[in-house]
Amino acid sequence: MDLNGIEMTWLGHAAVRFRTGDGAVVLVDPWLEGNPACPEGAQTQERVDAIYLTHGHFDHFGSTIPLARAHGAPVHAIHEIGVYLEANGVEQVVGLNFGGTVDGPGGVSASFVPAVHSSGISGDAGIVNGGSPGGWVLAFDGGPTVYHAGDTFVFGDMALIGELFAPDVALLPIGGHYTMDPRQAARAAGLLGVSTVVPIHYGTFPILAGTPDQLRDAAAGAFEVVALEPGVPV
Repeated sequence: MDLNGIEMTWLGHAAVRFRTGDGAVVLVDPWLEGNPACPEGAQTQERVDAIYLTHGHFDHFGSTIPLARAHGAPVHAIHEIGVYLEANGVEQVVGLNFGGTVDGPGGVSASFVPAVHSSGISGDAGIVNGGSPGGWVLAFDGGPTVYHAGDTFVFGDMALIGELFAPDVALLPIGGHYTMDPRQAARAAGLLGVSTVVPIHYGTFPILAGTPDQLRDAAAGAFEVVALEPGVPV
């Protein structure tokens, strides 16, 4: 896996940090505090320049509000989550919908694409509308194009995502039960046409039983599987 100077760190579950060549820090689905798979030293961040949310479930939404407040970082999310964030004191919010593309720090261009899942936000008043779930395609200036699928089942329009954006690396959930399992994720990788898959959303809880080895078996050599260690940058 060649990231062309972009540093990527899996922070456990679906949380991922990217650091660009000029030092800008981008987070996707930053469930850090309370995440049993996130190393203690990574549950706070020294720098955050932008946050990208795939959907509203706690294990993705996670630490978004405190991080955004602490660092003054803009949060990019579907419109309904954007409205919720503004109502909860986040000053910089970029709401959008499928097909929207926004420029971010470090020269990243981020496009919001669909997912097949749900997206309610849990709070004191119960579950509130989180709009539709999605994924992010992050095209780094001079670096790779990375697709973070969020939580999803495999769906045919992944082929269209591959055609339109030509991602080099896909971060795909493999745990099963709430998302794809390894066999389904292997099919997703084929539709996307990616050369590398980084598995996410597995092992955090016993019910998320899919493993990288199972994904490798299902891949049958068609793509590279790179299993990262939480908190260790590559």
